[in-house]
Amino acid sequence: MKNLLKYLKNYKKESIIAPLFKMLEATFELFVPLVMADIIDIGIANHDTHYILIRGVILVMLGIIGLTCSLTAQYFAAKAAVGFGTQVRGSLFRHINSLSYTELDVLGTSTLITRMTTDINQVQNGVNLFLRLFLRSPFIVFGAMIMAFTINIKAALIFVVAIPLLAFVVFGVMKLSIPMYTSVQKQLDNVVLSTRENLNGARVIRAFNRQNEEKETYREKNSVLKDLQMKVGNLSALMNPVTYVIVNLAIVAIVWTGGKEVDNGVITQGEVVALVNYMSQILVELIKLANLIVNITKSLACAERISSVLDVQTSIVQAEQAACIVMEEDGQEDKDVPAVEFDGVSFVYSGAGAESLTDISFRVMAGETVGIIGSTGSGKSSLVNLIPRFYDATKGAVKINGKNIREYSTAALRDVIGVVPQKAVLFKGTIRDNMKWGKEDATDDEIMQALNTAQAGEFVMEKENGLDAMITQGGSNLSGGQKQRLTIARALVKTPRILILDDSSSALDFATDAKLRAAIRENTNHATVFIVSQRASTVRYSDKIIVLEDGLAAGIGTHDELMKTCDVYKEICMSQLSAEEV
Repeated sequence: MKNLLKYLKNYKKESIIAPLFKMLEATFELFVPLVMADIIDIGIANHDTHYILIRGVILVMLGIIGLTCSLTAQYFAAKAAVGFGTQVRGSLFRHINSLSYTELDVLGTSTLITRMTTDINQVQNGVNLFLRLFLRSPFIVFGAMIMAFTINIKAALIFVVAIPLLAFVVFGVMKLSIPMYTSVQKQLDNVVLSTRENLNGARVIRAFNRQNEEKETYREKNSVLKDLQMKVGNLSALMNPVTYVIVNLAIVAIVWTGGKEVDNGVITQGEVVALVNYMSQILVELIKLANLIVNITKSLACAERISSVLDVQTSIVQAEQAACIVMEEDGQEDKDVPAVEFDGVSFVYSGAGAESLTDISFRVMAGETVGIIGSTGSGKSSLVNLIPRFYDATKGAVKINGKNIREYSTAALRDVIGVVPQKAVLFKGTIRDNMKWGKEDATDDEIMQALNTAQAGEFVMEKENGLDAMITQGGSNLSGGQKQRLTIARALVKTPRILILDDSSSALDFATDAKLRAAIRENTNHATVFIVSQRASTVRYSDKIIVLEDGLAAGIGTHDELMKTCDVYKEICMSQLSAEEV
């Protein structure tokens, strides 16, 4: 929680004003029992209606002033809490976006979603309650005890015994419940993960008729969460009845002691009523304090979870003096300097037992098209993900224009690279909005040129609103092929010097795939293109083909060269192409 307090620094004024006004409200509240005592001892005892009315007006005024102070405190506490939550949420979101794929893989999407939503909301509520009650409740408790001593020392000793007992119960429950709330939040992560997997995999679940099994799995995880919440809830629920018992026994003792003191003429009946009122105030405030502690306990657990994410450092370390990337225009390239080079590159995923890539070396000159082919799990996506530095190579070096990519800033590096990932991801908005992700000032002509190159221009223009046609969340109102073509067009709009197509045409038919490759070759002749595919027909005309097998480079060369020298490539071609094509 200490790490998050810095986000309150812009709300110092609100954080001071809120508890101060709550203290003022508490001060006026402490005078109420004394006024009531005067009404009983003087007004009622002497049948003085005028005195009763005057004291009644004073009670009303105390109530109005207290309400005004309370509303003021609530306003400033809410302003500070909401501002705090906004800053934490923004900082966490920026931090998550700064992490590499390695950290995101380790943390997990469901955990990060819970941190961004439930955890921050809980901490925000905790800050609000803390600013309103952390001074008011103790002030009322000890203030009431002090006021009791001004009335009668013997009766006030009951307060001295009752308050430590109440504190023991409250803080004892808090100490036991903090670890439990942490477990509850962890199990909530599991439930969110299960929910997310079921929503994302709804089609797969139905295709394999696994609805009942998934329901049972979700029910089990939900039951574990329910049991944990019931356990901590039962413990927290003990607080109210135990505190009520202690306070009510104290009230009985006050009435008993006070009655004797009244008989002895030491105190008046009104003062006994005032003592009972003070004990009742203590009860109410301790209940508030108990609820505050429960919420603070939850907030502290959530704050620790948020801090744990903020403490994670990205494995992608930026160079102190990042070099600029200069990609020369066509015909101006240094013929001896490769656009992309892998020099003895090996890569292993975090927590994996074996390397996904082992000792990969090749050179690609500017303007060349490189095909990457291999069986599922051979490391094709792992290889191309190293170029924009989504991951860092474990060994060796990935170079662009002869320099290690670690010497470039990630912003400069990714500014010259266009990536079309395996999974086509589109965002809610118009087609035009999605196309401008790579180039915010792109004109409609540039967008249409990219759409035509990606073989998407025709179906876009057939839509009622053309470029202004809306895309729903995740592109659910488009077919798989349409989504893939739009994601390719989005990458082409920024006119990248290095274009990576990671199995991005798998949903296209062979004819459209062929047209797409021809259009890319014709309209992006300045760019260095990497095409990842499991189709031999997609990569066969590439200037260079890299064949991967279990993370190793089984062969590198042209189609004709590999057919003679690489058995793995030959086997793939023989299984996919006709004899004439081979």
